[in-house]
Amino acid sequence: MTHDQWLISAVLLLLFIMFAWGRWRHDLVAMSALVFSTLLGLVPVEQAFSGFGHPAVITVAAVLIISHALKRAGVVDLITGGLAPLTKHPMLHIASLTLVVTVASAFMNNVGALALMLPVAIATAKQQGRSPAMLLMPLAFGSILGGMTTLIGTPPNIIIATMRSDLTGEAAFKLFDFAWVGLPVAVAGFLFVIIIGWRLLPRERLEKNIPDQLFDVGDYLTELEILPESPLIGRYLRPVMLEEGWDIQLVGLLGKAQGVQPMPPGFRFQEGDVLIASGKAEDLQPVLDSYGLQLRAASASDVEHIDPQELEFFEGIVSAQSKLVNRNVRFLRRESGDNLSLVGLSRHGENLRKRLRHIRFRIGDVLLLQGRRDEMDEQLQRLSLLPLAPRDISLGQRRNASLSLIIFIVAICLGLFELMPLYLAFLLAIFGYIVIGMLPVHQLYDEVDWPVIVLLGAMIPVGKSLETTGMTELVASNLTGWSEGMALYWIIALVLVVTMFMSDIINNAATALVMAPIAVGISQQLGVSADGFLMAVAVGASCAFLTPIGHQSNTLVMGPGGYKFSDYWRMGLPLEVIIVAVAVPLIMMVWF
Repeated sequence: MTHDQWLISAVLLLLFIMFAWGRWRHDLVAMSALVFSTLLGLVPVEQAFSGFGHPAVITVAAVLIISHALKRAGVVDLITGGLAPLTKHPMLHIASLTLVVTVASAFMNNVGALALMLPVAIATAKQQGRSPAMLLMPLAFGSILGGMTTLIGTPPNIIIATMRSDLTGEAAFKLFDFAWVGLPVAVAGFLFVIIIGWRLLPRERLEKNIPDQLFDVGDYLTELEILPESPLIGRYLRPVMLEEGWDIQLVGLLGKAQGVQPMPPGFRFQEGDVLIASGKAEDLQPVLDSYGLQLRAASASDVEHIDPQELEFFEGIVSAQSKLVNRNVRFLRRESGDNLSLVGLSRHGENLRKRLRHIRFRIGDVLLLQGRRDEMDEQLQRLSLLPLAPRDISLGQRRNASLSLIIFIVAICLGLFELMPLYLAFLLAIFGYIVIGMLPVHQLYDEVDWPVIVLLGAMIPVGKSLETTGMTELVASNLTGWSEGMALYWIIALVLVVTMFMSDIINNAATALVMAPIAVGISQQLGVSADGFLMAVAVGASCAFLTPIGHQSNTLVMGPGGYKFSDYWRMGLPLEVIIVAVAVPLIMMVWF
């Protein structure tokens, strides 16, 4: 290996470790890799920011904006309006909702499609007395499967399409080129999920009771204050917990220094004590009513001075686009104009034992908030929180649904018939939405996932350095030598499985950017078409079903579904096996 090859190997190894660790956001890690690669001379200074003008980056941004426009127009809302009769039978319930998400994800951002259906799924689960866990993981997996079927369905497909042009000199893949493999894979995956997959989830997840008011999203961390009239005053902790049989757990006590301390032995309840408790929403209310306790807001806000009749509790999931990611309750208070109080937080996979005001929010956290009833929708939109109850946010825009679809279809046709590049057609569609007033200018960039855009712009030059340093050829030669005598079928399967494994751990767009040059290098070593190898990478990069961190859709349903980290592989592992079994023969038939 040359000096530059050692350097790029070290940069990529560190990059993968940081991605897998998850301590810092993917875009920051990718930008750091770009900076170091430039300083080390692996990326020419004049090309350091060339990735931000790449067609793949422009296309991804345009798709996100168009998805927002379609969402505002109420396109998916109209489709889901007639689903009520199909929710009576469990399998039909799962199939109808998952089908809508799968189809919608082929033509709009898959996380956006899931976000639209999330409150519908939870509301219909409550109506039918079913656990949300039965519906939400199939919905998340359906959104991923649908994205595999078209060029615009998911960022990895957009990347692979443009990489074909960059790495082989041939024209980029067209809009429906991915459907030859992606559509049968999506159909097979969809049938597995609705017939068998959901049954593989743990029984306790599928048999959860549906609470009457707040949804069962796992254990909330809350702060409970003992009021003057509380019957607990003067009583000792141990007899109360043993004799009364509380369904919530007291995890600590607010000390004089405003820190949380363990419950001391022989603790005696006193007026004004603040207890740090963990419990389900439906278990908290009886304790509050029976023992003279009240939920204590994480920080002071103007909510305390509002007429209680105007207040209401509501829940929202922290999305990837939310301003709250990696922020604390003080930021929440400022952004809401002091009109929201945080009274509970649920985070699956972690036992929280500290004050709410000291917690930094993460993607997928479920927040229990209190605020004015007439401001709920506005606050949810401002903070990019996904509601856990249906909201009529887009009802006023439904008159534009047909027109929005016509504009979108025209843009698709312009790109499909090669009258202009697809990204340019999408930019024209966005301009059309602005002209007809369906997309307000001040909201134009609200739904753009800027961390993904920065990640793509930073990783494209780093990925190209694999080729310029000769690292791609070296890795391809070694892999080809190792697999000598192996049938092409098994080499394609190997590339697909390795890409799948990487996508379950690190960002799928980054996986596609790293694996595409290597896949093309292997095809060149074998003297065969690169298209089949690129398709294997496209499918593998989209298939993140084993963990909640592999794809944003998986992360978003973890809290509302009450899932644990280990639940994902139960449905995800057999699904990935099916995908490999279906995809590899199709790739061999279509692309070789």
